[in-house]
Amino acid sequence: MVWDTIHGRDPAQAAVQEWGGISYALAALDATLPDDWQIVPLIKVGRDLAAKANQFLSSLRRTAHGARFLEVPEPNNRVTLRYESADRRCEQMSGGVPPWTWPELGPLVQDLDAVYINFISGYEMNLETAQLLRRGFPGFIYADLHSLFLAKEPDGTRVPSPLPQAPTWFGCFNVVQLNEDEMGQLGPDALAIAADALRQGCSTLCVTLGKRGAAYFTGNPIRTELIPAPAMHQAAFDQIVDPTGCGDVFGGAVAALLLAGATLEDALRTGNQLGARNVNHHGASGLRDHLMGKLSMA
Repeated sequence: MVWDTIHGRDPAQAAVQEWGGISYALAALDATLPDDWQIVPLIKVGRDLAAKANQFLSSLRRTAHGARFLEVPEPNNRVTLRYESADRRCEQMSGGVPPWTWPELGPLVQDLDAVYINFISGYEMNLETAQLLRRGFPGFIYADLHSLFLAKEPDGTRVPSPLPQAPTWFGCFNVVQLNEDEMGQLGPDALAIAADALRQGCSTLCVTLGKRGAAYFTGNPIRTELIPAPAMHQAAFDQIVDPTGCGDVFGGAVAALLLAGATLEDALRTGNQLGARNVNHHGASGLRDHLMGKLSMA
């Protein structure tokens, strides 16, 4: 969970402060999971924002009664976002929520059917813990690797940074999501990158492409396809209210649809649609209803 302060492209508008990060994915999971699935949050939050974070959690309908985030004494992660354009932003992070270790995480995943992982800070777990998770958990794992591709300067500014041992990371998960820029950091040959990932045991690589939609790589021999966003949803990106969290919404929706038994193509189509719908909503509060086409009170 990250507390966002978002400065838009219009300097005349006040900054927006809202929950960001995995809260977008939680809203998408809540909106799209089948009725017989339940969200079990394995998320650390700082004591300074724990009460506010658990208030957000209580607004979701697919969590167990009394479900809570894990409170830690360190300050919660906070991010300041300054948009230069709809696609480009400067990001600065503060806070000190510690990573998961396998002794902490192992007992908590034993009775789960699937795990959705979103690297919001990039420090949620190290490679060793991810490998132990893969060995110790036989179920489905979906991972959005986003902030693993960001280093942090001394002042908290996030800067693009290639992911060391990327194929090994990919092999820890069944489905891996990254965006076009992150894919480009790995090299110029997307097919070769996908082949390396699939050889490590990853079954599917999804690449988000903004308003162009998303592409996937899967199978042996490798099958790839671009799933374009419908024209009406592409148009949504031209009337953006807030582009923050589109990839997180996409990932939550795709993971939920795959768990429901949808084809990969249909899951990505829905992910494209909900990711585009997200641009017309500020923050994650009330987002579940907005994604479902209901009136949001946020």
